[in-house]
Amino acid sequence: MTETQTKPRAGDGLERALGPVAASAIVLGTMIGTGIFLKPSEVARDAGSIGIVAAAWIAGGLLSLFGGLCYAELGASIPEAGGEYAYLRRGFGTKPAFLFGWMHSVVARPASIAAIAAGLMRFCSFLYPPLENAFYTMHLHAAFLAPRHSSLAFTWAQLLSVLAIVIITGINYLGIRLGGQVQIALTFMKVASVIVIIVGAFLLIRVPHLKTNFHVLWPKTFGWGTFEGFLTGLAATAWAYDGWNDLNLVGSEVRDPQRNFPRVIVSGVLFVLVTFLLFNVACFYALPYDAVSSSTHVASDVFNAIAGHGAALWITLAMAISALGTLNSSVLSGARVDYAMARDGIFFKVAAGVHPRFRTPAKALIFQGVLASVMALSGGFEDLTSLVMFGSWTFYGLAVLSMLRMRRTQPNMPRPYSTWGYPVTPVLFVIGAFALALSLWVANPVRSTIGFALVMSGLFFYQAWTRDAPPPSHREAGEL
Repeated sequence: MTETQTKPRAGDGLERALGPVAASAIVLGTMIGTGIFLKPSEVARDAGSIGIVAAAWIAGGLLSLFGGLCYAELGASIPEAGGEYAYLRRGFGTKPAFLFGWMHSVVARPASIAAIAAGLMRFCSFLYPPLENAFYTMHLHAAFLAPRHSSLAFTWAQLLSVLAIVIITGINYLGIRLGGQVQIALTFMKVASVIVIIVGAFLLIRVPHLKTNFHVLWPKTFGWGTFEGFLTGLAATAWAYDGWNDLNLVGSEVRDPQRNFPRVIVSGVLFVLVTFLLFNVACFYALPYDAVSSSTHVASDVFNAIAGHGAALWITLAMAISALGTLNSSVLSGARVDYAMARDGIFFKVAAGVHPRFRTPAKALIFQGVLASVMALSGGFEDLTSLVMFGSWTFYGLAVLSMLRMRRTQPNMPRPYSTWGYPVTPVLFVIGAFALALSLWVANPVRSTIGFALVMSGLFFYQAWTRDAPPPSHREAGEL
């Protein structure tokens, strides 16, 4: 690796301060978050049997692993800020890259941050139920709908979600080193809490419960309804596994990217896949199927059943800390796309620039935090996650397509790591990503269509920004 390859892109001012431990904390810290603690009950409701639940979690994990293998090549070859934005620009041009960046910056990442904050408050409400009480209700009236009207209630949990977003944004404003150190500490605590839940469930549960808890092992009949339940469950697992690509968003700040991207992403996804499967086994080991599928705090309910309410409170506190870690990694990585586009003159100028002292994309962090705070006041956990996933998985597939295209059009580009199983692995991932995006749209057509419309609305801004803007520089780390 040459000296020029370790430096950030000219003019960026970003610091390569994330070593392998901090990089691993970003991957693990994002993937192990609110999703694994909240989505198992949703997957159980959709799947209808333990066998289909297991199939959904395994399929979601393998799809994420295939994506991680491809993104390891992309990150090692093009280690710069923006992740998919950089890959799509290199592979397909500025417009597809902009559409990803617009989707990520205006819809997906703010909604994702808001959803994580909402999940954090769901844990906190288990500790203190009055957080779910409304402190203000806005009554909306429309003359043409009279006498109909609707109400918008604001709860203390929503208000605290905004506060959490503001605090975590402030931490990452003060430097990538501080954000990385906070991420390492929170990730250590969250991994420990997951291990405690898994081990505790297996050690404390009484064996006579097994026949009762595992009686719904397979569906009574196999048909379209079973397949539909599998697809809907797979869509839920996709949110839980999401985050395997977040390290790529901070490519300009990862030390020794040619080695760290492959090692960190692949090992991180494998660890999370095994952990999530064991966590689900622990849930069904401790609780009847119906109890898992109806639970809103499934990990807390597991320990409430096997060790009492006091143990459940401690586990819920650990999960709240886990959610904070996911919130931190999501805020840390997300703003880099806003910054990269603003740097290239195809985004709001308010998101441009690097802080002269802290060397962080400070304005982009604030921009992202404002949007996420607004969304945190507008919806709940499931509503926000369904808004995010359709567009995200569409662009994940397109990013890997760009890798396939660059293999043909730019054969001499340095590739310190080549995707294992190429070309089968990327082709399977692309097919799976587009199939998952389609199933997400079928499962949540209204919110997915709203998300798609918001993405396409960016074309009006793109035309305005590119009319007089010079073409972006292509002096990327991967081209040196």
